[in-house]
Amino acid sequence: MNGFFDGFFDIPSDLQHSYQGLIGLHLREALLPVLAGLLLALPLAQLCVRFRWLYPPVLGATTVLYAVPSLAFFVVLIDYTGQTELTVMIPLAVYSLVVLVPAIVDGVRSVPQETLAAATAMGFGPVRRYLQVQLPIAVPAIIAGLRVATVSSISLVSVGTLIGNQGALGNLLADAQKYDRPELAVNSVITTAVLAILCDALLVLLRVVLTPWMPNGTRRRPKPSTRQQLPAPQDVTR
Repeated sequence: MNGFFDGFFDIPSDLQHSYQGLIGLHLREALLPVLAGLLLALPLAQLCVRFRWLYPPVLGATTVLYAVPSLAFFVVLIDYTGQTELTVMIPLAVYSLVVLVPAIVDGVRSVPQETLAAATAMGFGPVRRYLQVQLPIAVPAIIAGLRVATVSSISLVSVGTLIGNQGALGNLLADAQKYDRPELAVNSVITTAVLAILCDALLVLLRVVLTPWMPNGTRRRPKPSTRQQLPAPQDVTR
């Protein structure tokens, strides 16, 4: 057992990274695609809100792309981007759209019409109204989509090990089998799960910071006093 834990952080030299280096690589390959997906989803979602007929085909296209296995993406991309991080990150960015686009569309559509009318009356144009009114109100829905996309991306990075040590922490799974070191597989699974939990917690904290007007759900309403619970004397006599 001591030998098992002694080799837990002993990363094989063929991975060309330390344990901390693998964590940094994993986060980079996971979070940059989500950021790219968000930047693409924001204008795309606005078009879907503005032109309602566009939403079903966009949602259908993102769903079809999500159904394409990552290995198929790798086969197509590898001739253009080679065995690089970019080959892993492009499919992850595409996958994030199937979560982010509906989340943003639903969030923006939830903005009351009275609020939009008031913003228009104040002279807000479509772009300014979208950026300063609709998106801030849609933050809870957007963060909810980001949480799903981020956790999914962190877990899918490991597939990159199929194209030559581009899976970050997932490379430990291949080396665990290669060198008959099961502790490397345990390291990969635990570290990936911890990263997903931490990133999810940070997004929840971000939502709290960006939406101070939302109830936190922890405050209890003051219990009415006994005097308030008793009916008025005139009500008793009726």
